[in-house]
Amino acid sequence: MKLSKISFFLLLCFLIIATRGSSQTSTLRGFVYIDKTLEPALYSTVYLEGTTYGENTDVNGYFSVSHVPPGKYVLVVAYLGYDTLREAITLTKDQILTKKLYIKQSSQALSQVEVSAAQKSRETETQVSTYQITETDMKSIPTIGGEPDIAQYLQVLPGVVSTGDQGGQLYIEGGQPIQNLVLLDGMTIFNPFHSIGLFSVFDADIISDATVYAGGFNAEYGDRISSVMDIRTRDGNKKQVTGKVDLSPFGAHALVEGPLIKNLNDDPQKASASFILSFKDSYLAQTSKSAYPYIDSGHGIPFNYADYYGKVSLNTANGTKLNLFGFDFTDNVNYPNIATINWHEAGAGLNFIIVPNNSSSLMECNIDYSNYSISMAQNGLPTDTSSIYTFSAQLKWTQFMGNTTIYYGFQMSGTGTNLDFDNSSGTVSENQTSDELTGFFKLKYISPNKKFIVEPGLRLQYYASIPEFSPEPRIDAKYNVSKKFRLKLASGLYSQTLISTIDETQVVDLFYGMITSPPTSDIPGSFTQQNGTVNQVTNPLQRAFHATIGFEWDPLKNMHVNVEAYEKYFLQTTTLNYDQIYQNAPPYVGAKPDTLTKPFLVQSGNAYGADINVKYDIKHLTLYGTYSLGYVTYWDGSYSFPPPFDRRSTVNLVTSYLFGKDLSWQANARWTYGSGFPFTPTQAFYPMTPLNNIGATIATTNPSLGVLYAEFDSQRLPTYARVDVSLAKNFQLSQNVALRFNASIINLFDRSNIFYYNRITGQRVNQLPILPTLGVGMDF
Repeated sequence: MKLSKISFFLLLCFLIIATRGSSQTSTLRGFVYIDKTLEPALYSTVYLEGTTYGENTDVNGYFSVSHVPPGKYVLVVAYLGYDTLREAITLTKDQILTKKLYIKQSSQALSQVEVSAAQKSRETETQVSTYQITETDMKSIPTIGGEPDIAQYLQVLPGVVSTGDQGGQLYIEGGQPIQNLVLLDGMTIFNPFHSIGLFSVFDADIISDATVYAGGFNAEYGDRISSVMDIRTRDGNKKQVTGKVDLSPFGAHALVEGPLIKNLNDDPQKASASFILSFKDSYLAQTSKSAYPYIDSGHGIPFNYADYYGKVSLNTANGTKLNLFGFDFTDNVNYPNIATINWHEAGAGLNFIIVPNNSSSLMECNIDYSNYSISMAQNGLPTDTSSIYTFSAQLKWTQFMGNTTIYYGFQMSGTGTNLDFDNSSGTVSENQTSDELTGFFKLKYISPNKKFIVEPGLRLQYYASIPEFSPEPRIDAKYNVSKKFRLKLASGLYSQTLISTIDETQVVDLFYGMITSPPTSDIPGSFTQQNGTVNQVTNPLQRAFHATIGFEWDPLKNMHVNVEAYEKYFLQTTTLNYDQIYQNAPPYVGAKPDTLTKPFLVQSGNAYGADINVKYDIKHLTLYGTYSLGYVTYWDGSYSFPPPFDRRSTVNLVTSYLFGKDLSWQANARWTYGSGFPFTPTQAFYPMTPLNNIGATIATTNPSLGVLYAEFDSQRLPTYARVDVSLAKNFQLSQNVALRFNASIINLFDRSNIFYYNRITGQRVNQLPILPTLGVGMDF
């Protein structure tokens, strides 16, 4: 896109702002809180009864309804699981009325008002390839030892491919893990999943909002070319000290929260403050030897981890808010006589929200620092190490103007990486930094008849260390054909510099190292496209184009169907060159092909497919099903191949049922099916004689067994299938104390799902076998 076109686009948007701002009349704004804990009520529906004026609250519980004619109204707040709030208000000309609203938990089942609230959200949000994960969603999946985990729910989302129980990585609509942006309260999380794929680093009990953008995300997110996972934690209880503890054969979990400054009477003129602390610790490597002696001949399951998170929140009288937070995550894997992998991740930050007086705008700021390091020691080989850190500061404004909302902001970030990695040419050592400056702008417009929603956006990303300027236009749109049927689309350009060290020839590679912005001397100078065109490679910047179309349909009152087709075209990606056999230095550079001398290679790729998900709620029964069809291919300049995560079909069926007195019982079941992953078969073996040492000869050197591979990823592994079930019971001992018991079975039918084959011995190694667990917990 030419700069003149970009300038014209920005000028048009600012003219719209000025025009809309001049016609303001009255504005109603404020926050909605949960009465019991004083936490924000996210995505609740706020509207003026009998009118079309209304909005949903954001992740801060904030809402703003502008351009309202003066008069008397009834303000209504509807939120799933809570009593509907009604309050009479009067608006005068040019008034900005600020309200703090408190809703109380309901003892009744799903009501018509709550159904209408969910319907209204679908009619006012584009929601293209967007999935909001709630606490109820996470609890509907069979839990391990009574602890719900977002990692298990992510695996049932449309378009998500999991490599299995070990390895802990997710591939979203054809994108690789390094191409997924993961945020925790605005901080970048470089490795969100533990080595055992059942657990993430996040505590489900402190998550207030988890939104996954599988593709086509808009201009507020950047520096990744596949997907975004934006997770925000809730504030601590501002009224009383509460907590919970959980124990199971897998590990222990504890949480405590409470007020630092109390506001017992919900006085809108007083400030409040709270804290929340979360601890998770695994001892699976120790307990599995006795609890699961049939696994690996009694050696146990060699995974351990520990996760810690803390947060302090301060709320002022007018809704301005400050959060301070930090985390520390560790993971340890020890495969006897094979490898030991350890990684550590930590970070801290602050964010604040400012609600200016006499304005319908909202300002947010986020400042954070996070780092990640990993090492892998293998018998007889040098230790591979990788570390990365990033510092980021962001300012974002939201301007509410009736049917139009403007989002814009700026971000500065600095990233440094260190990588020491061993391959056949020796040790690859890379120390790189990347500095970025970003500006973004997004406009959301809803037509007066609520039929059409459009969200054009523009992200201007400058990579100072390369240097490279990347203008990235984005757009989301939805057309409400009727109350029950809606069409939608999304498209955009994306870029990133971060590269992972994961070996794309392996289904699972636990060494998750990273490097940013390798110098142009470390990548090939040209790239041959599939049509034969030779392009010059001038920088390592990775780029992608997304396009998604789909529809939503509500055939029944409590039934929702979502169908989407997508394509992600990866114009340029960069990967480690595992075939490098010569040093990237004279006399080899120029004399040998770049594919044999450069530490990194350039590729292109294409991912396309279709996703279907259906959800049906009736009373206390929830039925949820997804089907994903996907195709992924890469082109390395000479041939096309499917990567190891190219799974053609994925099916997930989930059911959850609440029953018994006071609905204190919950039964969950999940069935997962996945077609086989590609793999490279072994064609033959041969005696491989290394002659690396001076004076070595064939006559004096013992050969090792070499492997001659057939065509890369030309065959497929067997299919994957697993059934998980769980049953939970809650005993309410008093108003504030409850006991919880949970029994679950992972891989109920003990299906032998393949993990990998040992090429030398021919031994088949499977994923986790049947795993029964019993967990107990207490809320206080």
